[in-house]
Order: sequence, then structure tokens, then C-alpha cells
Amino acid sequence: MMIRVLIGSGSLLILGGLAAPPDAAAQMPEESCVSCHSAFGDAPLGEPVQAYAADVHAAKGFGCVACHGGDAEDPGMSAMDPAAGYIGAPERDEVVLLCGRCHSSAQFMRRYNPALRVDQVAEYRTSVHGQQLLERGDERVATCTGCHPAHSIKPPSDPNSSVNPLNVAETCGSCHADPEYMAPYAIPTDQHEKYSESVHWQMMSEEGDLSAPTCNDCHGNHGAAPPGVGWVGNVCGQCHSVMAELFGKSFHARVFAMLGNPGCATCHENHDIGRAGDELLGLGEGAVCGMCHSEGDSGGEVALGMRALIDSLNAHYEAADSILAKAENAGIEVSEALFGLNEATTALVSARTAVHSFSLDSVAEQVEAGLAATSTAYARGEEALGEFLVRRLGLAVSVAIILALIAGLFLKIRKIEQLT
Repeated sequence: MMIRVLIGSGSLLILGGLAAPPDAAAQMPEESCVSCHSAFGDAPLGEPVQAYAADVHAAKGFGCVACHGGDAEDPGMSAMDPAAGYIGAPERDEVVLLCGRCHSSAQFMRRYNPALRVDQVAEYRTSVHGQQLLERGDERVATCTGCHPAHSIKPPSDPNSSVNPLNVAETCGSCHADPEYMAPYAIPTDQHEKYSESVHWQMMSEEGDLSAPTCNDCHGNHGAAPPGVGWVGNVCGQCHSVMAELFGKSFHARVFAMLGNPGCATCHENHDIGRAGDELLGLGEGAVCGMCHSEGDSGGEVALGMRALIDSLNAHYEAADSILAKAENAGIEVSEALFGLNEATTALVSARTAVHSFSLDSVAEQVEAGLAATSTAYARGEEALGEFLVRRLGLAVSVAIILALIAGLFLKIRKIEQLT
């Protein structure tokens, strides 16, 4: 029998019989619910039947009564008798515990998907959505079915799933990008628009990197909440761990916290994060350091110094790479030198990472290692081009000698012909 759950002041009221989730294996191949509602075709009462055919729960053998209760074997209207546990469409404040009745049971879920977490309800209670619903009675906020369409739930791996990484932003944006719907909450509604211009979305949608961050990677999913000022570095640090560690030890981390600045987002924004480039460093146009510093203060001098060091390494790298490319195109073996130039690439990446320590010495240490590698590579390039010139000169001399011999032989033959 289906139980009825009501949420009130954080408590759970159980109405009806059995508290255990129904056994999917006990469901009929076709319930009377399906037989009856199928007759409605595309009408609202028929759409759930059509959609549910591709639902992950249907694939596991669950039928209508698993959520809606009632008697699936009764062909009449009495199948929807509340006495048989029928609840029909659950109220919005019932949805969370209705879904959680199965999804919060580790023993039950182990029979169907042992890898699936069973703390969704507990997390939802801590979320902004959960607090608004359970503590303030706000039924406009997202519940389970707001993100997982009730009759067409698909696993995240399915490209058509509402929670597939490529679709998460659109799912969240269905509420958060709607100014009229979000008006009572007085929060921005441009997050989806900004995210669609970010490097994270570019990596995911254009480069096919589904591990790139989307809404739930930074805000959480069932426990969704805005990262606080003190959390931003930890959130970004899930992926950018080295940068986060360097920043966390820096003077700026303490100052940003004192000023209420949102850590990483102060320089890199949050939803419209662009691809980080050297232009962000220094005091020139587009440099973020200039938002707080100028040439007259020590911070500005450090910013200019770090930019100069990185520009120097970048220039030396390009020079070494160019001369080696010329030598390679000329047919000279320089693969070892090109491999050695990878050390400069690593040093350049490390120097750009070290910027987050805001220490000129840390950046200089990485740059010096890179300059040593570029110097070695450039010297090998010069040597290779010199070898190429020697080969060309030797070839020219050889050709000249051969031509002279041919000319002499030709003259000798002519002379012999004249004598005969």
C-alpha cells in the first residue's frame, strides 16, 4: 500500500499502511492506470503515460502506483480510492519526502542502483530551495520534480536528461533566467546568459569536455546554495587546486576576506568567467590588477614585474620555437631540442600559476627555469641552421666541381674530335 507523506514544521506525518517502499518486481506488466489513461491520447491526462515509457523508473519495473498509490488491478474508478492509498498528484510540499521514501533508503536503492547517493533529502533540507519550502512555506521553489520531470526522468548520462551536464544550465535557467518568476526574490536573472559566454560553457559545449563546471558543480545540486565569500576559493579549488592553494597562503586572501571581496571571482568573475590570459596581469588595458593598484604603489610594481617576467619568457619561447621550426623545415634533426623546449612550456604554465601567490620571487623562479630551457633550445636551433648553411655551401662547392669536371671533359672530347 502507498503511504501519504506530509511535511509540517520539519516533521513527517505518515498516513496509511506500509512504510516500506513498494517492490518494483511486484508491479503488473500493465496497470489499469495505463489502460485507462492511454485512452486520453495527447491530452493532459494521457501525456504522463506516453512520457513514462522512457522513464528510468519504468525501465526498473516501477508502475504508476509506486508514486501515486491506489489499486492497479482495479479497472474502475475505485482504483483511485484514498482508502487504497491513492494520493493522485502529490502536493508540492509532499514531493521531496515522496521521492525520498525510496531514494533515502540505502537498503532499497542497493537493489537498483548501489552507486546512487541516498542523502538527497537531507541535503535538500540544507539548500536554499529546501529552507524556503520547508521553513517558509514557499511553494514556488524547486523540488525534485522541478529538475527531474516527473514522468520522463532519465539518468544524467542520457543526452536528453534534464540533468545531463549539457542541459543543467538550461534546467536551472528555466527558473533563474525568468525575471518575472524570480521577481519576488530580488536576485539577478542573468546567470544563464553570462554562463553561456564563459570559458566553462565553451569547454563543455564546443570542446566536448563534460567535466567542465556547470551550475551544480559550484552551487551543489540537492543542497544548492550560493557560495559565500569564504567559500569561493574552495569551490574553484575543486578544479583549480594549485591556484587555490597559492591564493589561500597569500596576503590577498586575508585582505579580500577583510574587504568582503569574493576571492577568485574578484578577478575572474563568477558566471561569465573568461579564458585567463596574460592580459589580466599588470596595469594595462584589461588588467585586473589595475582595479586596486597603480604604478605608485608596491602592489602595482609587483604586478608590472610579474607581467614583464612572463612576457620575457613568452618572447624567448617563441624565438626558440621559431628557430627550431626553421631548422626542422630545412631537414635538420632537432627533435631532442624540441623535446627540451617542453621544459620551457612547463615553466611558463608554472609561472602563470605562481601569479596567484602574488610573489615576484615565486614567478621569477619559474621564469628563470624557463629561460634556461629556451636558451638551450635556441642555441641548438642556431647550431642546426649553421649546419644547414655548411651543408648548402658544401653542396654548392660539390656542384661547382662537378660542373667544372663536366666542362673539362666536354672540352677534352671536342679537342680529340678536332685532332681526328
